Amino acid sequence: MDGEKKKLRLSFGYLILGLWAVLLVQQVLSAYLRPNRISYSDFKVAVAQNKVEETAIGKTVIQGRMKEPDAAAAVPAQQQQGSQQAQPKTDQQQQQPPKPAAPTTTDSMSRSRTAFETVRIDDPDLLKDLAAHGVKATGVVESTFWRDALGWLIPIALIGAFWMLMIRRLGQAGQNGFMTLGRSKAKVYMEKDVNVRFTDVAGVDEAKEELREVIDFLKTPARFGRLGAKLPKGVLLVGPPGTGKTLLARAIAGEAGVPFFSISGSDFVEMFVGVGAARVRDLFEQAKQKAPCIIFIDELDALGKARGMGPVAHEEREQTLNQLLVELDGFDARVGVILMAATNRPEILDQALLRAGRFDRHVLVDRPDKPARLEILKLHARKVSIESTADLDVIAAMTAGFVGADLANIINEAALLGVRQNKDKVGLAELQEAVERVVAGLEKKNRVLSPEEKKRVAYHELGHALVATALPGNDNVHKISIIPRGIAALGYTMQLPTEDRFLMTESELENKVATLLGGRAAEELIFDEVSTGAHDDLSKATDIARSMVKTFGMSPRLGQVSLEKDRRALMLPSPIEPVARVEYSEQTARAVDDEVRRIIDEQRERVAEILSHRRQVLVRAAQLLLAKETISGQELRDMMQESEPEQDSSSEPAAVPIS
Repeated sequence: MDGEKKKLRLSFGYLILGLWAVLLVQQVLSAYLRPNRISYSDFKVAVAQNKVEETAIGKTVIQGRMKEPDAAAAVPAQQQQGSQQAQPKTDQQQQQPPKPAAPTTTDSMSRSRTAFETVRIDDPDLLKDLAAHGVKATGVVESTFWRDALGWLIPIALIGAFWMLMIRRLGQAGQNGFMTLGRSKAKVYMEKDVNVRFTDVAGVDEAKEELREVIDFLKTPARFGRLGAKLPKGVLLVGPPGTGKTLLARAIAGEAGVPFFSISGSDFVEMFVGVGAARVRDLFEQAKQKAPCIIFIDELDALGKARGMGPVAHEEREQTLNQLLVELDGFDARVGVILMAATNRPEILDQALLRAGRFDRHVLVDRPDKPARLEILKLHARKVSIESTADLDVIAAMTAGFVGADLANIINEAALLGVRQNKDKVGLAELQEAVERVVAGLEKKNRVLSPEEKKRVAYHELGHALVATALPGNDNVHKISIIPRGIAALGYTMQLPTEDRFLMTESELENKVATLLGGRAAEELIFDEVSTGAHDDLSKATDIARSMVKTFGMSPRLGQVSLEKDRRALMLPSPIEPVARVEYSEQTARAVDDEVRRIIDEQRERVAEILSHRRQVLVRAAQLLLAKETISGQELRDMMQESEPEQDSSSEPAAVPIS
């Protein structure tokens, strides 16, 4: 982290390079200072010629020093003179070697020049020859300490280095290794590392108000203890994905100026039983040492799923959950450790986790409404050059149901489009194109349709648009296009809501079914046959009709009953699990199918009448759409208004919704 001294780590590469450098220097010095190496035969010849002054005989090597040239020449003359005089000598005198010459200033240099060594060979007459020629011979005991020591130390060092390397590989610098299984994987952000504030979070004003007292408690805990108040031990942030739960938790830590422990619920669950519980204990121990602080567990449902749920028991996850419950009961909230968690599946959490004294404060972080979406767009547009802030208001109205992550993606996509088109500022056209990219996907201009297919797609999309415009209570038609987008869409009709809706009436649901059936009805009206392009429309229309019958009790035949348990996730669009069994009789199931078919057939007849009454508008709009490939909803509404005076308004079936 910033502010801490970085430890110098010795690299193995630099270590090996240094060893090679030392060995190279040693080789150079030893080659320079090493005595002259001669062969054993040359050594014997030198001894016979009285050129050797002294020797040191080792087990494998013989080292010695040659005589100076003057002294070597004087010895034969003395020997010759002595033989002429023939004077007898005692044994002691014969064994006494000649005295060396007086040392001079160049004695050390001459010694370095006349030193020699040779490899010893098994020669039984060696000592006799040396004694006969007056060579001083000494024995040398070679030390084997370093050789024996290196023979033990090098293998031990290699084994130790290999073991340390394996420990580092397994430990991964103390994070994910076998030796650190029980340690917490939480990322710790200190006070100066958390740069997020409440000003960086928009569209969640109610949630921020609920969490301000958490900040006040972390800053001034004595203010709450004065009246004996205790802050909730756990705060659970509940909301759909992308609404800013994690960002809100970091903003709380930034506002309070305390350390922030961040970890995912899946980091606790491991293959080995007991590892997750050890990590929970280690996490709370670390948090207590850095108190006051905030512990944030993202995706709590991965850890806190209800015990006994599902066909297979998960022993490790349940033990980890039990340890978390124990830790929540064991630590004192007055120490300043606040546990926060986020989930988008609160319905599957264990009830013991949600009871008072644990996660007893639930804060909803819901999808933003129009004013909140506008605030979020302005927040993300601070770093982007926007032509006018009024454009953001238009985009906020177009993006009902979008979350903060979607809105941030729209601003980024619009900025990328502006850069691609070499514009100085991002305008409304780029923002609207970004919305279409997020909703429908990228344009597939390389997907070329045949003229017949393009014509069929044009009538199909205009069938949707005409029915949606003719029926009350539907979202406004914004654009009709026959340019393929996304994975399978050959064309699209974009409808944008005018306001945020939370309830829908029976007639509005029927109008939605009719709008979905408009595409196939237009194909059947113009071409007298249908295609496979309406499979997604039929699936959605059937789902709405079945929900009207089974869930919302909108069938006169079955009455005000709900025949289906709510198995869908509260915050996710997909169901938690498929319907395992039907809890009603076969006669009721047959009645449900009959009612679903009745709703679909009634809306199909209604749509056919609407389109046949506006056939001229349908044909003219199709010709315009084929020419331009994209028309706006306003162009279609203008064409419908122009054709209305020519038609009998009393025969208009679209103005009266079916009850």
